[in-house]
Amino acid sequence: MTHGLSFDIEEHFQVAAFDSVVRRRHWESFESRVERNTQVLLELLEERGVKATMFIVGWVAERHKSLVRTLAEAGHEIACHSYAHELIGVQTPQQFREDVRRTKQLLEDLTGQPVWGYRAPTFSITKETEWALAILVEEGYKYDSSIVPIVHDFYGIPGANPYIHVHQTPSGEIWEVPPSTCRAWGLSIPVAGGGYFRLFPYSIFHRLLKRVEGSGHPLIMYFHPWEFDPDQPRMRGSALSRFRHYHNLDKTKERLSRLLDDFSFGPIASLVPMVAEPSVPCTESLSLTS
Repeated sequence: MTHGLSFDIEEHFQVAAFDSVVRRRHWESFESRVERNTQVLLELLEERGVKATMFIVGWVAERHKSLVRTLAEAGHEIACHSYAHELIGVQTPQQFREDVRRTKQLLEDLTGQPVWGYRAPTFSITKETEWALAILVEEGYKYDSSIVPIVHDFYGIPGANPYIHVHQTPSGEIWEVPPSTCRAWGLSIPVAGGGYFRLFPYSIFHRLLKRVEGSGHPLIMYFHPWEFDPDQPRMRGSALSRFRHYHNLDKTKERLSRLLDDFSFGPIASLVPMVAEPSVPCTESLSLTS
């Protein structure tokens, strides 16, 4: 089974847990580390001949145009991770529309390729912000990968469909590609990557991923370039946020190497019928969902 591999291309200082109005004003003065960190993961993927989806922040794309082109020329799918990495809940519908339109156009102009996918900063499509999905449809997006069916202090829609499926909106259909979770110990456990990948011992994580694979559904994994950078400058924040962000950064590269050896991966677009096979109507593809 081929699984979905993705990376959220953002700077280390753009993480929502450390966000503030004051910090945003100083983004331009912070050291940029996104190119060197993305190069680390690119080399890792190239060694194994693996292609992935790159959800790119527009602010980063404007300042690192060659990086975006390099990712596209290497055969990776280019997708949208918003323009300024702002949570959807702090935006009006019009502001959100302008954000996703601006970033889509920017990425398409840089690569000459269509942008079909979107992932919200910090997975911030929740019950309160589901209106964003209709706007994505209207702006030409084919799939979203933002809804995580868990209880979390920042995001999540508990009880949401955990597998790839068609989501109906007032403006039409969009495919939802949820980051992977696994039912274990009576809970929905996040196993898609990020801090969870660095928190659990790899042996336990591998067992949970195999359980998802055994259910017949592809894994949807995600990582960030800054997770490959244990020497990044430390930011001020709550003890919980600092733990989530910095814990086991020195283990990410080795663990991802093992993951790439243990499972087969490709871009998310290859798992979405309306993108992989544009001639196939959504209604004829529902057998792929659950």
